[in-house]
Amino acid sequence: MRGWITAALIGLAAPAWAEGEPAGDFDYYVMSLSWSPNWCALEGRAKDSPQCDRGRGFGWVLHGLWPQNERGWPSFCRTGLRDPSRGETAQMADIMGTSGLAWYQWKKHGRCAGLSASDYYATAREAYGSVTRPEVFRRLKDPITLPASVVEEAWLKDNPDLTAEMLTVTCKGGHIQEVRICLTKTLEPRSCGADVSRDCRMQDAAFEPIR
Repeated sequence: MRGWITAALIGLAAPAWAEGEPAGDFDYYVMSLSWSPNWCALEGRAKDSPQCDRGRGFGWVLHGLWPQNERGWPSFCRTGLRDPSRGETAQMADIMGTSGLAWYQWKKHGRCAGLSASDYYATAREAYGSVTRPEVFRRLKDPITLPASVVEEAWLKDNPDLTAEMLTVTCKGGHIQEVRICLTKTLEPRSCGADVSRDCRMQDAAFEPIR
């Protein structure tokens, strides 16, 4: 009996994600926006990503629009819809940084939305355009450190329709990583579920300027 209870508790603590589920079965979206200079400092330059070329001017880029459940999230879903063409992924590079990211996000998350590739990308672009990306971060001239809460406050100030329960700020490698905003299937702001609401608590997170 004790072993069964231990196994059950381990199961409850495990990440609540699944692969290969039917497309279209989810509760809401999480829009993930990453600060490109930080990603480039941590990973992108080492990968020689064109997103990180000097002069590209990327700030908050769309990492992805992820179907999410109240608990857990689907990925790599089964769908009979065709994959996007190279032209369709290339058209997303202006807000996603690279066509490669657009393809990967479709493969892992987009298929789960139950939409065609073109409709999924159109929905992702609409979501990206539905928020105001704080201009203050684009004015930075030098690297700084700041509390992660300051990033959240800037987003809330410039997006009065959002509340603290509707977004979360994540960190990685000592840097601000992403702002994640929760949206209904019709792209209205909504409160995030427990799986998403995990704010970074760093007081001295690194933040790189646009190059």
